[in-house]
Amino acid sequence: MTRVTVWHDGACPLCAREMALIRRLDPASNVRFVDVSDATTVCPLDRGEMLARFHAQEYGGAIVSGAAAFAAMWRAVPLLRPFGLLARNRCMLTLLEWLYRRFLRVRPRLQRLAGA
Repeated sequence: MTRVTVWHDGACPLCAREMALIRRLDPASNVRFVDVSDATTVCPLDRGEMLARFHAQEYGGAIVSGAAAFAAMWRAVPLLRPFGLLARNRCMLTLLEWLYRRFLRVRPRLQRLAGA
C-alpha cells in the first residue's frame, strides 16, 4: 500500500537524483512519485506552486510542502523513518523548514551544476 504520495519536479536534475535515491531505499514502494513537470499530470494544487516547493500527502492526510513534505516521505521509508519521526517535533520541523528555504535560494545554481 502506498503510504505517501510525493509531487516533484522531474525536470530538475537534483530532484530526479533524490527521487531515484528514495526509490532505491523504498523497495516496498511505500512512496508514490508524481512528476509535476509532465504537462499531462493532473495536479491537486497550482502547478507553479507545486514546482516551486516539494509537496507530499500521507495516506488520508492533508497535502503539505517543504520540510513537512520531506518528513512525510522519510516516515514512509524504513531507513529514513527515524528522521521523519524526529521532524514531528515542532522545533525540529521549524529548523528543517528554515534550512529548506535557504536551499530554495541556491537551488537554481545547484540545478545548473547537477545538469552539467
